[in-house]
Amino acid sequence: MGALDRRVSVLGGVAVHLPADRLSSRGVEERIAARSDGFAPPAGLIRRVSGVEHRHEMPDDWQASDLAVAAAQKVLAGSGTAPRDVDLLIFASASQDMVEPATAHIVAEKLGLGCPVFDVKNACNSVLNAMEIADALIAAGRYGRVLIAGGESPSRAVRWRVPDIAAFRTAFAGYTLSDAGAALLLCAADAVPGGPGILGFGAAANSRVWDVGTLPAGGSAHPRDEEYTYFRIDGDRLRDAFSALGPQVLHDTVRRLGLTWDDFAFVGLHQVSLGFLEEVRDRIGVPADRVVVTLPEHGNVASASLPLQLSVALETGRAGPGDLIALVGLGGGISLGMTVIRL
Repeated sequence: MGALDRRVSVLGGVAVHLPADRLSSRGVEERIAARSDGFAPPAGLIRRVSGVEHRHEMPDDWQASDLAVAAAQKVLAGSGTAPRDVDLLIFASASQDMVEPATAHIVAEKLGLGCPVFDVKNACNSVLNAMEIADALIAAGRYGRVLIAGGESPSRAVRWRVPDIAAFRTAFAGYTLSDAGAALLLCAADAVPGGPGILGFGAAANSRVWDVGTLPAGGSAHPRDEEYTYFRIDGDRLRDAFSALGPQVLHDTVRRLGLTWDDFAFVGLHQVSLGFLEEVRDRIGVPADRVVVTLPEHGNVASASLPLQLSVALETGRAGPGDLIALVGLGGGISLGMTVIRL
């Protein structure tokens, strides 16, 4: 197969769903104080430490699959794609409806799809990993249209009854997380020099520190104990782990593609806190004007973070047809990933 005969994956659309109900950081602190027995967080601490002003909460009768469906319906409608024309569905998310079956089946039933489905799960890098898998399957000629959809429902795993400051510190990251749905459509196309398509990926991991951030319940280790149904994250160790992993794989990916960071119209960076975002941006060397900051008004939406930033960049004219963009993800476990796309 010649270079010009290659099949490439073109981004056919991206969409997000953000639940209408929002909770301010002050509201989070008030809720903790109301539900705890004598403990109250220092006023304003969550906003000062994280930079998060608001986060979204899905309705009580919604599941992670509903968030994914809401985003998927938008991307299908926006691209003019009928459910019967989807060849493969990948549910990509840190969240899930239940341990079995794969949440992709639930999403497919709600969307009316009849195609093969499966789940991809790698914390906040789930969508990036799903994109790499979808791109490989498209290049191999297996599928022509792949729908990637995810629903993040971290509000279901937040500790509201806090006994003391030590428990508050352990649960802190959960107070910055936000519910959201995200969807992307990847479509097969013939490669055209300088034309649209996914150009490449980069990935690295350090699994020796998997325990720095966990949601332990539901698996074989802790199948039923309620104490393990809350997020447990050591923020300092997590930051140190990412610093030790370093950005070399990102630089190598950009260099391999014959690019520099100045070539990108938009660079999505997973957003955990404003301070860490600036630290990562500066260490990688991404120009500040290429980043779209969504964290303050939407919180940390986990694997939906990069689709959300891309959606905002497209809607505001920060990126458009012909532009080069990069999506850079940071995930618990821990992992670092990158996707380079020409729109």
